[in-house]
Amino acid sequence: MPFVRIWVHIVWSTKNREPLLSASLRPIIFDHIRENALKKGIFLAEVNGYHDHVHCLISLKRNQTIAKVAQLLKGESSRWTNYEGLVPGKLFWQTEYYAASVGESEVKRVRNYIRNQEAHHARQSFFEETKEMMAVHGFAVMEDWEDWEDWEEGYD
Repeated sequence: MPFVRIWVHIVWSTKNREPLLSASLRPIIFDHIRENALKKGIFLAEVNGYHDHVHCLISLKRNQTIAKVAQLLKGESSRWTNYEGLVPGKLFWQTEYYAASVGESEVKRVRNYIRNQEAHHARQSFFEETKEMMAVHGFAVMEDWEDWEDWEEGYD
């Protein structure tokens, strides 16, 4: 039997970064994401976020891909949220997401980072956070992205 431990930090936002995830709604949605992950055999170590995005720390099993796990968590959570009528209008997630590997020695730090999203975003916007994460993890393609200024709107 193979022994696999691959930690991944996944972040996704609401479509157009709409601030649909109120402080009272976040625990409900995040609890549902936890329950769904458990049912789907996804090891979700942490989930949290802010008014327009979600952070998850997962450990992939040998037969799981980042794309499939992201699809299962994002798709089911938006469907459930809309079915339950928890947001005005509809909740849609952005198609894209951010995912980066996390070394075993960094798991505790990333857990704490995810747990403390509200305090973190009192100091730094989601745009600044994303740009920093992209730089730290070497997503050089983003450095040349011409639409950074447009993307930043709504984060100030």
